[in-house]
Amino acid sequence: MFQLKRGSLTPEIFNALAEAVGWGHPEITQVEEALKNSLYTVCIFDNDNFIAMGRIVGDLSMSYFIKDVAVMPEYQNKGVGRLILTDMLSFIESKTPEGWKTCIELLSAHGKEGFYEKFGFRKRIKEENGCGMTLIIRFK
Repeated sequence: MFQLKRGSLTPEIFNALAEAVGWGHPEITQVEEALKNSLYTVCIFDNDNFIAMGRIVGDLSMSYFIKDVAVMPEYQNKGVGRLILTDMLSFIESKTPEGWKTCIELLSAHGKEGFYEKFGFRKRIKEENGCGMTLIIRFK
């Protein structure tokens, strides 16, 4: 049975999951700072083994960004990602007063867009909403 634990994401779990899904990982001190400044973090455990994670950054008002949703490869396509995303959206809903509108954004891993579309996320098409864009900088 899978167990969801909010606020349990550690830098060590983060880096292990990031490695498992092929992202590599940043320095541990950078992960510590990122987690400290996140609005929300969650892990999924199978018994005592961590198998998935996710986190949210944002302003608790108009803008949320879903980050770092990762599921151990051997647990993918078993409902674990759905469990995480459902909980993350529930967290955002609990923080949003009735009548307010909020924007929830994310960057999908290549080929995983269909998973997020099941939750109502849409690809940003250039002609419709402008392009989704990113810039990753390594400071020296």
